[in-house]
Amino acid sequence: MNNDYLDPINSLNMPEIADTSFAMDFMIRAKNGVRNYAIALTETASAEARALLRTQLHEAIALHDEAAKLMMAKKWFHPYELSEQFRIDNITARNTVQIAEMDLFPADTSRKGMFDRKPDQSGEEHAL
Repeated sequence: MNNDYLDPINSLNMPEIADTSFAMDFMIRAKNGVRNYAIALTETASAEARALLRTQLHEAIALHDEAAKLMMAKKWFHPYELSEQFRIDNITARNTVQIAEMDLFPADTSRKGMFDRKPDQSGEEHAL
């Protein structure tokens, strides 16, 4: 097995794994926004501020709903199938541990020979 994690071949499926992680993080942050607006709404005395916070709360709820629906459509989130969600959460946890254990900064960072063509043979410098 090749342990050079900077080699593009070792990043297969990484975009999909990253997408699910980013989407889950976004949904969690949207949920925190809903919670924060709800708390602020209960602690605000000004009628104008309450109206503004109520509008923001409704927008935050809609944003969370949109993120959740996207994730459910892509099969990244299963709020009504807890065993399936548990299975996905376990895979995510294992992937996280594997990434944390990677030697992402190897001693040899030379990428010579990994390009799809050989350098120009003329020896002339080309301006970029």
